[in-house]
Amino acid sequence: MGLELRRVQLQTMAKITFSIFIIVPTIGLSLATDTLGTNRSISHGETLVSSDLTFELGFFTPGNSSMSYLGIWYKFSPRTVVWVANRNKPIADRNGVLTFTNVGNLVVLDQSNGVVWSSKSSRVLRNPIAQLLDSGNLVLWDSSFSSSDESYSWQSFDCPSDTLLAGMKLVLNLKTGLEQRLTAWKSMDDPSPGDYVHSLNYSQGLPQYEVVQVDRHRKIFRTGQWNGVQFVGLPAGSNPANVPMFVYNETEISYMFEVQNRQLFSTMKLNYLGVLQIFVVNRSKSAMWNVMLAFPSDLCDFYGSCGANAICSSNLCECVKGFMPKSPDEWAVRVFSSGCKRTIPTNCSKGDGFMEIKKVKLPDPLEVTLNRSMSLKECKDECLKNCSCTAYANSDITGGGSGCLMWFGDLIDMRMLEDGKYVQALYLRLSASELGIHTYAS
Repeated sequence: MGLELRRVQLQTMAKITFSIFIIVPTIGLSLATDTLGTNRSISHGETLVSSDLTFELGFFTPGNSSMSYLGIWYKFSPRTVVWVANRNKPIADRNGVLTFTNVGNLVVLDQSNGVVWSSKSSRVLRNPIAQLLDSGNLVLWDSSFSSSDESYSWQSFDCPSDTLLAGMKLVLNLKTGLEQRLTAWKSMDDPSPGDYVHSLNYSQGLPQYEVVQVDRHRKIFRTGQWNGVQFVGLPAGSNPANVPMFVYNETEISYMFEVQNRQLFSTMKLNYLGVLQIFVVNRSKSAMWNVMLAFPSDLCDFYGSCGANAICSSNLCECVKGFMPKSPDEWAVRVFSSGCKRTIPTNCSKGDGFMEIKKVKLPDPLEVTLNRSMSLKECKDECLKNCSCTAYANSDITGGGSGCLMWFGDLIDMRMLEDGKYVQALYLRLSASELGIHTYAS
């Protein structure tokens, strides 16, 4: 099992820098407009173009496929498809049509006039208008009223494919349960939903984003928890091409990014291999996209690559103090997934203590308790009293630190961080003898 995991990791890392922008839409006749009304439809070879000439919408055939899809791509980079409508129902020829129903829904029809995709807008529209905005958002609204975000009855930004654009959200509505996430393509030539998703995990009340292989129920990568300032496992600092914005309140948890430089374009894409990539292009210089970040990109990014109770650093794993490899033979050949076990069991009655580990991506909150009102001192006392508590940390670093996060059981997916400015320290429970604490019999 450990050897197989290592093989998959090496194969994936070798492919990470492989360009995913290989989809070649058929560039056809533009309708020279960004809007579509009930008096016209779009067939294969016709397109809508956003008013600033950035995005284009039309039918395309990906790679070596013979199937046809309605999609949106960059006009200056037509291989870069950012949204696909009929992912689950491709059209077998080039006779697809985008048009309206009599209640104002956008629909894609196949050669026999069967509906292969519908916008399923929230209300009946008397005078429907579909518009491709400069943001890449395809919106549907009623021309009987003024156009605004509030008046859109449907928008493609609410239905992500495999790509996040500037101004687009990955969101979890805490009241309705509505979730928007990225789903990878099945292959380079097949836009249907693939094996990997990038979504928010909020199961323990601590938001973190994850890449998960759905069919195997296996985590590939996680950002680490939100600590009030950032997701602890992501690089700190801002970039004009990708300025992250995170909302966390009683109504919703959402992530989006903005671009401050008008010459820069950026996308976040989950490719069919399960690699989350952030691309950037400077249009004033070229139309060449460059990979700015990729996750996972090394051994330490892969979820649980070092197994339990170990820390990953510089592509190597090390058992934390007080632990030793469970399988020394595997560790000798750099197969670390078996993890580590304690060298000396803890013993509450003899006075355990804690060791501070700085600049660390905190373990995955699998078996944890969270108390947002406790101080770090109160957290330590509470963990010390509970013999099953293996580690603790502040849950929030703002205002000098607050909240109590306690782990029970093994500690999974830790790594050392280069920048420790906005991260918590982890306090690991060890036996008195490991810490050099002298105890006396009563």
